[in-house]
Amino acid sequence: MQARQEPTVLLELQDIKKDYITGSEVVHALKGIKLQFRKSEFVSILGPSGCGKTTMLNIVGGLDHYTQGDLTINGISTKNYSERDWDAYRNHAIGFVFQSYNLIPHQTVLQNVELALTLSGVSKNQRKIMAKNALEQVGLGDQIKKLPAQLSGGQMQRVAIARALVNNPDIILADEPTGALDSETSVQVMDILKKVSKDKLVIMVTHNPDLADKYSTRIINMLDGLIINDSNPPSQEELAVQPKQEIFGENAKKTKKKAKKPSMSIFTSFMLSLKNLFSKKGRTILTSFAGSVGIIGIALIYAVSQGATSYINMVQEETLGSYPLTLEAEHTNLGSILEKFMSISNSTSDHKNDAVYEQSALFDIINALNSAETQQNDLKSFKKHLEEERAKQDTLFNQSISGVQYTYGLDLSVYTQSVDNKIICSDAQQLLGDLLKPYLGDMLSSMEMLEGTSFGGMTDMYTSSFSVWEEMLSGDNGRLVSPLLEKQYNLVYGSWPTEYNEIVLVLDKNNELDDMTLYSLGLKEEEQVKKILDAVMKGETVEKQEPSKSWSYKEISEMKFRVILNADCYQQDPITGNYIDITKNQQALKVLYNNKGIDLKVSGIIKPNADSVAHMLSGSIGYTSKLTEYVIENSKQSQTILAQQQQPDTDIFTGKLFKNSDLSDQQKADIFRDYVQNLTKEKKSQLYIDIMSIPPEAVLQQAVQEVEKMPIEQMRLMLIEGIKNSTTALTQEQIEEYINSLSDEALKEYIIIAVKEQATKEYAQGVQTALGGKTEQNAMLLDMAMQQYSEEQCAAFYESVMEFSESSYQANMEKLGYIDLDNPETINLYATTFENKELIEQGIKAYNKGLPEEDQIKYVDYVGLMMSSITTIINAITYVLIAFVAVSLVVSSIMIGVITLISVQERTKEIGILRSLGASKRNVSSLFNAETMLVGFFAGLIGVGVTYLLCIPINLILHALTGINNLSAMLPVPFALILISLSVILTLIAGIIPSRSAAKKDPVVALRTE
Repeated sequence: MQARQEPTVLLELQDIKKDYITGSEVVHALKGIKLQFRKSEFVSILGPSGCGKTTMLNIVGGLDHYTQGDLTINGISTKNYSERDWDAYRNHAIGFVFQSYNLIPHQTVLQNVELALTLSGVSKNQRKIMAKNALEQVGLGDQIKKLPAQLSGGQMQRVAIARALVNNPDIILADEPTGALDSETSVQVMDILKKVSKDKLVIMVTHNPDLADKYSTRIINMLDGLIINDSNPPSQEELAVQPKQEIFGENAKKTKKKAKKPSMSIFTSFMLSLKNLFSKKGRTILTSFAGSVGIIGIALIYAVSQGATSYINMVQEETLGSYPLTLEAEHTNLGSILEKFMSISNSTSDHKNDAVYEQSALFDIINALNSAETQQNDLKSFKKHLEEERAKQDTLFNQSISGVQYTYGLDLSVYTQSVDNKIICSDAQQLLGDLLKPYLGDMLSSMEMLEGTSFGGMTDMYTSSFSVWEEMLSGDNGRLVSPLLEKQYNLVYGSWPTEYNEIVLVLDKNNELDDMTLYSLGLKEEEQVKKILDAVMKGETVEKQEPSKSWSYKEISEMKFRVILNADCYQQDPITGNYIDITKNQQALKVLYNNKGIDLKVSGIIKPNADSVAHMLSGSIGYTSKLTEYVIENSKQSQTILAQQQQPDTDIFTGKLFKNSDLSDQQKADIFRDYVQNLTKEKKSQLYIDIMSIPPEAVLQQAVQEVEKMPIEQMRLMLIEGIKNSTTALTQEQIEEYINSLSDEALKEYIIIAVKEQATKEYAQGVQTALGGKTEQNAMLLDMAMQQYSEEQCAAFYESVMEFSESSYQANMEKLGYIDLDNPETINLYATTFENKELIEQGIKAYNKGLPEEDQIKYVDYVGLMMSSITTIINAITYVLIAFVAVSLVVSSIMIGVITLISVQERTKEIGILRSLGASKRNVSSLFNAETMLVGFFAGLIGVGVTYLLCIPINLILHALTGINNLSAMLPVPFALILISLSVILTLIAGIIPSRSAAKKDPVVALRTE
């Protein structure tokens, strides 16, 4: 039998085409390359720049992929190759030699050569031997410990050849290997490649025809992406021999042997990153130190808090009677919203205890707001359970409670007659909001456009500190005021309330009321407040009135306030049938005030007890729970409330339907059809125009596509010009500063939204032009269309075209004062002692036992949350540490992002080198993840070390200021280790996006990066 002839063809390019898309143009780099390469030959590819030589070389090497055609290796197609198959192909079958050497600068000569073996999974000892042998073959056995920068150009190129040969690949690809070398060195390199070509395929791209003629066994000429000449193509006899099908990819499953996928070990990733960081020691130390600031802040907080725990517990004992366990209908987890708005004056005063004096605190606003997810509490059921428990005698749960307070979502509408002889709402928040609108309206409108901020939310931020009216805790056995309250406040005039309509005025420790409270009580003229606001908005100062104005206790006690039921503030408009707020009309308000107001009497004046650690009331006027109950009960028979109850689907204020998103499509469609059927011809015409004005998605997409073609800077100028033309509240500099601060992604989002809105507007204008004025025709067209609209379309029109009220039935009822006394919004439970607080908590747990998770009651422990109830030193420490954390978090985030992004940019060529050696995207990502973890580890070590040093002076300061010797900051070792681990985790998370970005870099582009 004749022996099977050994195949000679290793590679075959079958009609290979490669296209690049640049903008709107397509560049045809390769236009149908058909070539076969023998297993061992020296092929030189010649041609002018831009003819496609390097592109073809990159496709053969697996760095780039063809658009059409097929690349076969030993007769096996690569069409089904995955990314990992290409990685294995480059690692096992390909050796690259580049014109610019492409050595990793912070790796030694030996380590550069070892890298391909590392990816192949060769053991440490074995790869050192193989790498040394490869270097000895190219005459560099004595240079293995040097860095690339210490070698000549010819030596570096020989290192690159050794790296290409060390894995014993089948193919050597050389891209202008002598382009950066002198003639003598070029000859040395070519001799090496010539020797290699005796048993391997060497494909060299060059511009030097002399070198090609001298060393090559085959010369291929290219022009404009095509082969124009091949000096020694394989013969038909060579092509006829079928190769063995042993190669990578899906087809490799047919063979007995499958190449191992290359992979970089975690240790290698860390070593490469560590050497890169050590090569930039100064920057690494500085960035690690900057990143450690966050760790220092957290560590200091924990260290000081450990020393302060016993002191905090002592303060809790003293203040527990003032701060309840709070159960909210919408409960927020620990760290939730804790709103405590105070007007604080730290100044001393020599006022006599004989009158009420003014305190200037118009803009002393404290807004402590922290949000979290909420859970619904069934307080109706818990209130019933609580009242049953309190009715029992001698139970531990009952004895542990010193007071219970129920609060409801009722805003009392209290009015008084001011010194301006006007009837004003005695609500400082509302009054200040009204006064601020002329100043903030334009600015807030601009901010809404930029940020989506609601006007109401912004004005609340300015006004929420001024709380005037507050319900007081009631006592047991019919007492309207709790003994706890009477202990915390001194009665300086009059008496505590004994009737539902009696109130008390609350002064501060200096017998003062702030100016906004005086304005809301009708004691300060509106013009005086406006004068202050004008000065603030203009950046001017206002002279404080000296001496401060005062009022006698008798004058204060003779003040008149009247509560108007919320429902009585609205009357039906005979024209529209809707209910309107008549309090906006001063004449109507006077009639309402005189005829329907419930008189309130100032029974007494109180001020905080100097010996009390904490005080319950944050408002300036305290009223009893009986007033709340009286108002709620008397509101139920209001004609306005009855009108809303009779129309549960319609908003009586706007005449619009309430929107119900829980309806099925069929229900929505039925409502829409009924809605259309009852419309007049004019409204039908307008509705038809509205429906036809909804632009098709293609129109919006076309508009978006047009704007996406714009350069980013043109987008910025477009947005700046648009905002400048739409508002006068912001200056040109403010607009530009804001827009320039936006990221490219955020800027594009704004532009796309604006373009869609403009496209919708223009489309609607076109429809309006076409259909406007055709009432009869449009109404008829709508009637006809309604017969054709599907249920899905009608349901969609329900959502997009129908006009709904922005309110809800429940919101309207609460607005009108219709409240269920059995269903409170908040329940405050006051404990008798610190130990008994735990008994109350146990009672709540007993109630929760057996209930599903969603029905269990959650509560807020104000003693644990309210830092203002602790001594001045604890406050000072907290503020300092919060400042540490605030600064550290900003610096840490910036520096972590900066170091990772800089490293990615600096090591772009290294990424290309690794990919050319067979490293996968995952390997590249791991490399940069390792670097961020190392930075985080160094930052954690520095942070913990600095914290231990800082604890020494901090303890000295604390002891000197407080005299408390056991108040010492100390960082436990386990927590220090946790902080270091946390630093590593946080930096790893921060580096995920940059590392993925690095992994996605095109290896061809990366190799060209300088």
